[in-house]
Amino acid sequence: MDGICTLANDRVYDQLIALLNSIEANAGKHFPVCIYPYDDNTEKIAAAIKHRPQVQLYNNSESIHKWDEFARRVWDTHPTAKQRWQQIGSNGYHRFGTHRRYGAFDGPFDQFLYMDADTLLISPPNTIFAQLESSDWVVYDFQYKDPTHVYEVSSPKLREIFPPERIETEIFCSGLYASKRDIFGEEKREWLISRLKDGEAEILYPMAPDQTILNYMVMRSGLSFANLARQLPPDKRTGNSVTSSHFVTERGMVLDRGNPLTYLHYIGISSSIFARLCQGENLDFPYRDVFLHYRYLGEPENRPQFTTKPQPYNPPPTFTQRLLRKLGLMTKDQ
Repeated sequence: MDGICTLANDRVYDQLIALLNSIEANAGKHFPVCIYPYDDNTEKIAAAIKHRPQVQLYNNSESIHKWDEFARRVWDTHPTAKQRWQQIGSNGYHRFGTHRRYGAFDGPFDQFLYMDADTLLISPPNTIFAQLESSDWVVYDFQYKDPTHVYEVSSPKLREIFPPERIETEIFCSGLYASKRDIFGEEKREWLISRLKDGEAEILYPMAPDQTILNYMVMRSGLSFANLARQLPPDKRTGNSVTSSHFVTERGMVLDRGNPLTYLHYIGISSSIFARLCQGENLDFPYRDVFLHYRYLGEPENRPQFTTKPQPYNPPPTFTQRLLRKLGLMTKDQ
């Protein structure tokens, strides 16, 4: 059975509802979905999916514990990760819970498409699932153009492990990928841990913990790999990120030079921005109306109504803020 997976907790509630609605609209009302819990904060999610029989909240505690332990073991092999996390005020393991998406390798679907909660499905995922017939791992993104958010590119060991041509073509974003159940069994996981212990851990980029681990697992295991952003004809491939400003939108449809996107990724926009918008704060961000279309699909009466001019979600600094920063009295985060 095929299905779509995501990772969520109540903090991303509004984004999750939008994603689920987009799946129903563009993959089918009965298309199976499995939500992997980022943590135990899932009460609102559990209540929201009671009327969605095709959606389940993953509750296999043995599987969740297994991947928790795997993530700890991975990072315990890293020479500098914990020190770097402490420098940014992140105690313990940074963003612990993001790896719980790996439960999909044990989960209910023979083949699955994983989508981050800050994405929307814009078109049927048929092409992605069709590609799984000949590939173990399928992605559709342009992360390969920037390996710095996946690996420590300054590490000499990186090019000892992976030749430059693989780094330039096989790196992917962990926001969307498709694969198969049982592809990372115990023997393979133990082998990967042994490689990391032998010194390969230094190539992992600690600030994107789930993304770097996944890339290492896939590339080191030699899985057959396909990136539709490279394999589709140039006149058929599309972008996917809200950082692109040229998409054309209409009633939930998003087009890139005439081609409908497969998915739209609201990368870089905090979950709090979506929550504040849905609570009635008139915040503007790229492709806001597409998000609102899917968030309130089926309940338009609950969609916030705005009468004032929208405010940018990341407003430029005021003159006073610029002056204080210049004097070193204020950081960029303040």
